[in-house]
Amino acid sequence: MSSTQTTHEQATTVTTTPTVDLKLEVVVLPVSDVDRARRFYEGLGWRVDADFPGVGDFRVVQMTPPGSPCSIHFGRGITTAVPGSVQNLYLVVADIEAARAELNARGADVSETFHFTGFGGARVSGPDPEGRSYATLATFRDPDGNSWLLQEIKTRLPGRGLSNLDVASLTGFLREAEERHGDYQATAPKHHWSDWYAAYVVAREQGRTQDEAVKDGAVHMEQILR
Repeated sequence: MSSTQTTHEQATTVTTTPTVDLKLEVVVLPVSDVDRARRFYEGLGWRVDADFPGVGDFRVVQMTPPGSPCSIHFGRGITTAVPGSVQNLYLVVADIEAARAELNARGADVSETFHFTGFGGARVSGPDPEGRSYATLATFRDPDGNSWLLQEIKTRLPGRGLSNLDVASLTGFLREAEERHGDYQATAPKHHWSDWYAAYVVAREQGRTQDEAVKDGAVHMEQILR
């Protein structure tokens, strides 16, 4: 039995909830002209985080879309993939028409919206007729042909967190936390409310229910009060 097989079999038997965050933060794009790619994405309003030269001809540029926790890398010497070969990277938006208008004004050639008749179904022009989250899409490409897929999500499926943690959503979570913290505080050891609130709000933003968030808050307090 190979070590790979053994590792795979062991992995499939693990049923406990992961406790270590594994955050996808960078996607590498293959491009043929680094300066052209930087101008394109900078024109879209993406933040330039870094533009570092290295040994020889090495260079890496990191850029981040507005509101995104994940960035892109492109440059020289960082990938052997063919320029333009990365397809359908998702950009989630709350209002796809507003996103299309802004991106087109900034130089992207964004397609008209479309949807599908079902998973694996036919592509149909126009937004999803029922206005469902996840269903309305649009695409555009960078100068090399790497493609991006806009996906409109107004309400995420249960347990999948929020598309955007805006002021209104955060205010709602804080009010929830204030209410639920009162029940916890009645029997809890002395603590600072901000520690419990933080754990509660993060859990809610990640899509957990109020009761689950209360439990997460209690577990967090146990850990810091030890």
